[in-house]
Amino acid sequence: MGTLPWVTRPVPLSPIDAFRGYKIGLLSPRSYQVSHPFSFTFFTTHSRLAMLFSTILLTLSVTLAFASPLDSRAAPDNTVRINSASSYCMIMPRKAHTNIGDSESTGQMQSYCSASGKTDPSQGNLPNDFWTKVTYKKGRNNGDWVQLTGRIRKGSTSQLNDNDGGGQYDSSGGAGGAGNPRGSKCAGYNHYVEIVEPNVSRACIRCCQDTRDCRLDRDTAGCPAVIPGEY
Repeated sequence: MGTLPWVTRPVPLSPIDAFRGYKIGLLSPRSYQVSHPFSFTFFTTHSRLAMLFSTILLTLSVTLAFASPLDSRAAPDNTVRINSASSYCMIMPRKAHTNIGDSESTGQMQSYCSASGKTDPSQGNLPNDFWTKVTYKKGRNNGDWVQLTGRIRKGSTSQLNDNDGGGQYDSSGGAGGAGNPRGSKCAGYNHYVEIVEPNVSRACIRCCQDTRDCRLDRDTAGCPAVIPGEY
């Protein structure tokens, strides 16, 4: 059998692999030869290798294009997190002694964290005595969720005004559903909702995978109505 100029070196295949290659069109009847009853040798052209390589690249491109939303990342100072009752980040007014409602505009909100929850210098600091009582809880309704609920100490952070009636921060509300602060995320979850009520010394935050577990339509009803838990 003569050697064709476009043929590369032979690669041995099992009968099953050779049959599969023939079935899916990678091999033609003349692209392999029987060298043993239980083995085949086949030859591939440069063009077929190029086609196979192109297919792999296309598959990889599609996979990356449809990556999970969880892969998207917000800036550290726009990210909340709930690791435990003592390791967390919450959104607070960026400027000291600002009412929650007055802070709800671009650039006026920032992530503040406990000492063990802080991951970046751009994040503010919350004192160890921020909570007088706090409960960490995980659960599942429409999807997994995790939350902190409890009482906060008045005067523990200069970012809040003690007589402020409070307000809500979230990842899916605001203009166009882009969040308040805009683009804000909870680490490891798709959505979050947070309410801070300084005048009644109460706060709560829940991160959830399903938006139905992070209700945004009760922002004036207070923590117990939005995030049931211990207060």
